[in-house]
Amino acid sequence: MSQICSCCPRHCGVDRNNVTGFCGVPEQPKVAKAFLHMWEEPCISGTKGSGTVFFSGCNLKCVFCQNYEVSQEGYGKSVTISRLQEIFMNLIEKGAHNINLVNPSHYTKTIKEAILPLKQQGRINIPIIYNTNGYDSLENLLDMKGIVDVYLPDFKYFSEKTAIKYAAASDYPEVCKNAIIQMHKQVGSPVLDSYGIIKKGLIIRHLILPGHVKESISILDWISENLPRDVYVSLMSQYTPYYNAGNFPEINRPITRNEYNRAVEHLYKLGLEEGYVQERESSDTQYIPDFNLEGV
Repeated sequence: MSQICSCCPRHCGVDRNNVTGFCGVPEQPKVAKAFLHMWEEPCISGTKGSGTVFFSGCNLKCVFCQNYEVSQEGYGKSVTISRLQEIFMNLIEKGAHNINLVNPSHYTKTIKEAILPLKQQGRINIPIIYNTNGYDSLENLLDMKGIVDVYLPDFKYFSEKTAIKYAAASDYPEVCKNAIIQMHKQVGSPVLDSYGIIKKGLIIRHLILPGHVKESISILDWISENLPRDVYVSLMSQYTPYYNAGNFPEINRPITRNEYNRAVEHLYKLGLEEGYVQERESSDTQYIPDFNLEGV
């Protein structure tokens, strides 16, 4: 049966059973790694780790992507829905605090098909995290309502010019804003358990890019103006030149201490004190996962 793909804002309109669209992967999920991730935000990784599942393919083309083997080159193994369910259950058996779906936007239909019966049967009793680049259609997010407990979107770019240059998505800023508003409507601000582990809510990540602190400030301003103060912001300084960043001299370097300080100071000036601020020293390739089909 032909299924025309319209699950992300690109609306490629292709039958991914026969041909791939912009994301570069078929309808059947591909997974590159499934493991207990200890390097996510403290309320996500906790003491036991986040049950993280890295999906292959991506609807953006970020030129500095640290996971490019998976996102751009499609590294991973195709899995059936039943195998995906087994992967989730294996992570739960290992003690995962949550199921963390990394880059799920182009697989939401099959992910929902895998998770929904497990939730209905009471076999998944830990939060489901939707860990996304922020380029999500409202239709997709509405379809995931009730499935997702925690939304963890990036807010990468504030201007169309930057978004088209680095990600081939001029509409990214507007799409991301609308998506984040919808996410908050669904899950609200973060709620933690007695151990400090997130149960539900919205955490917005923003990676500071070299030479683009004004965009970081604009993104923080937008969050302050459009969302409650108790929404978590995770301000990230881990940018490391990677993949094709060498073709763009202005971002072919780590951020400077001045750039880091300007972004952090503005965060606090706005009163966005809930969440996390990464140390500037976090810029290191040692934090990039080794994609080796672990757990797949």
